[in-house]
Amino acid sequence: MTITTEDILDCANLSRLALDEKTAQNYAGNLDKILAMMDILDGVNTDNIKPLANIHEACNELRADIANSDIDRDGFQAVAPMVQDGLYLVPQVIE
Repeated sequence: MTITTEDILDCANLSRLALDEKTAQNYAGNLDKILAMMDILDGVNTDNIKPLANIHEACNELRADIANSDIDRDGFQAVAPMVQDGLYLVPQVIE
């Protein structure tokens, strides 16, 4: 598949973006290189490759999700800026 300058200009027009001819040619060339690399990767045999869950060999040790009765809720709420009926009040950020 080849991306042409006209394809880029058509896409830019539909997106209401202003692109000049030189920029469109540059984008088309770069996209062609990306698609060529995808064709190469498509040919790689991955039959015996396990899916990668984490790029690092180390795993995070997770603690059990258990309620902690040692938390001093009243103490924390005493120093909170705004509290009502045992809940923390935060400023509204979305109208």
